[in-house]
Amino acid sequence: MRRLALPVAALLSVGLWLLAARMALPVADWPALPWQIGQMALPQILLTQGLMPRAVVALLAGAALGLSGALMQAVLRNPLADPTVLGTAAGAQLAIVAATVLAPQLLAGGNLPVALAGAGAATALGMALAAGRGFAPLATTLAGMLVGLTASALATALTLAQGHYLLSLLIWNGGALTQDDWTPAAHLALALAVAILGAAALARPLLVLSLGAAGARGLGLAAAPLRLITLALAVGLSALVSAELGLIGFVGLAAPAIARGLGARTLRHRLLLAPLAGAVLLSLADSLLLAVAALGGPDLPTGALTGLIGGPLLLWLLPRMPTHVPPPLETGAAPPRRARHPARGLALLAGLLLAAAALTLVLGRGPAGWGVIAPGLCASFLPLRATALLAAASAGALLAGAGAILQRLTANPMAAPEVLGVTGGAALGYAATLFLQTAPGPGALALGAGLGGAVTLAGLSALAFGRDIAPARLLLAGLAIGAFASAVLAAIIATGDPRAWAILGWLAGSAAAVTPAAALALAAAAAALLAALLLAARWLEILPLGPALCRALGLPLTPLRPGLILLAGLATGAATILVGPVSFVGLMAPHLARSLGLVRPVPFVTASWLIGALLMLLAAFAARTLASPYDLPLGLCATLIGGPWLFVLLLRKGRA
Repeated sequence: MRRLALPVAALLSVGLWLLAARMALPVADWPALPWQIGQMALPQILLTQGLMPRAVVALLAGAALGLSGALMQAVLRNPLADPTVLGTAAGAQLAIVAATVLAPQLLAGGNLPVALAGAGAATALGMALAAGRGFAPLATTLAGMLVGLTASALATALTLAQGHYLLSLLIWNGGALTQDDWTPAAHLALALAVAILGAAALARPLLVLSLGAAGARGLGLAAAPLRLITLALAVGLSALVSAELGLIGFVGLAAPAIARGLGARTLRHRLLLAPLAGAVLLSLADSLLLAVAALGGPDLPTGALTGLIGGPLLLWLLPRMPTHVPPPLETGAAPPRRARHPARGLALLAGLLLAAAALTLVLGRGPAGWGVIAPGLCASFLPLRATALLAAASAGALLAGAGAILQRLTANPMAAPEVLGVTGGAALGYAATLFLQTAPGPGALALGAGLGGAVTLAGLSALAFGRDIAPARLLLAGLAIGAFASAVLAAIIATGDPRAWAILGWLAGSAAAVTPAAALALAAAAAALLAALLLAARWLEILPLGPALCRALGLPLTPLRPGLILLAGLATGAATILVGPVSFVGLMAPHLARSLGLVRPVPFVTASWLIGALLMLLAAFAARTLASPYDLPLGLCATLIGGPWLFVLLLRKGRA
């Protein structure tokens, strides 16, 4: 049955493309070879120079991304590696956006050199961060996600700061496959042919490297040059696709996973099957969108919607996928140090939070520049600022608390609402409430978002706890859910429905429009979450030890796990409902708390809560002032503030 999945998907893709092509121009009117452009009618030109090269480009780009992801996963021994997760695509995005906005002359020779430079720099930075941990899978994934999110945040900031480039950059970021000639297809075909030959030559050395760095050295293989050559080949393929078509996510991650799920056991088989899976996946997504547009539906960019097919397919294949990551290499991290006086660290964090709240309340940026708010304006502005800051800090505390719960519950340092798809589930719950209810209020929207996050987390937990799933596969499932949620939201927004504008405004994330009552409710929820975490400290101490030991110690796992899952989901929903799906705070805050030596449950959850509030407080201030008089998205600013902090942390640990 599994062996038939790829041929059936390929046939379905061909059928959908033929449907779209026949509706655009009857088969009887298709021009015969050789084509003479000057003698064709406009529909014939659109078919031969638009639809046909688009179909070929979809196959070639999907194959290139599938091969790129397979090479990255093989050389890093990491089933989560791909151009999106490792920040390669985001590096290309930042480079092209920066060149478009700041130095357009750099694009005179085409997008490829700029995209290649950005992709290479981002990948090199991620690998430098991961090298100190021996390229352990979860450490490499964290480093890549950190680089990618920071690069995406910078690209978004540049885009928003230059409104006259907004439309063109959004179209490019969407990964539209629209073509007007065969030139991109020729470029992709040539690059793919060279890459396939290179992958064939690298297959044997990569197989030796799969024994581990020590084993490879024992057999006379130099690991560092092999990593450099393989990553250069993978980055070049990804950069070419980004330069020609824009951002196309998820294919490089899903294609190798699909290859494993379809039975590819050896490295050679995966390098052969992953490009085929990527080609079919992207072609099927594009053909489906072409058919929808031909039947009168919206014309959507393909790159933004690949998760609609790849996400469910990857989740279906996940339980059938073997684990290829040795457990001792999951994180590559030494046991964290413990602070001798955790109370002092908590007091310092609390003091920093209060000082930051006081400063951000009175400081600001106006037409005359930076300064303290004028006394005559205090009565008007201070309540508004206090409301926004309270809402932002409370949302950060909620997301950080949810991240702390997930990391203790799964014993996985990469677990977070954003990584496990909980934020995406909350976004779907928000959208569903908007469309299913007439004029829903804030309470209904908060409940919908919270239930969406909780249901998503419950499904992941059932998968993890029911099958004792490895952390890498759990993260893969979360990324698949996140990609699917993003695709659904992109489809909703592209329909032009008036309710879609509410979703778009919410996705931007801002605490400026929060009412005092809503801010107080959010603060009460954050305080209640902290109290619940402190009460559950004993449980959080035992849970990472595993289910067998938990049962031996009398821990009630049956009600405890669902209760903590529901708590994390509701906390995520409550935070996102008012300030949007903030990125990375739920992952950053627990990591930063652990880096301070606050690893026991009570100091850990308290420090995570305080750091999350501090990050979002600073993010709210940056969002209000950096592009004054306009607000930037909160999630963007939180990533720009917390990202460099994590960079320093990873570099410091890598040298330790």
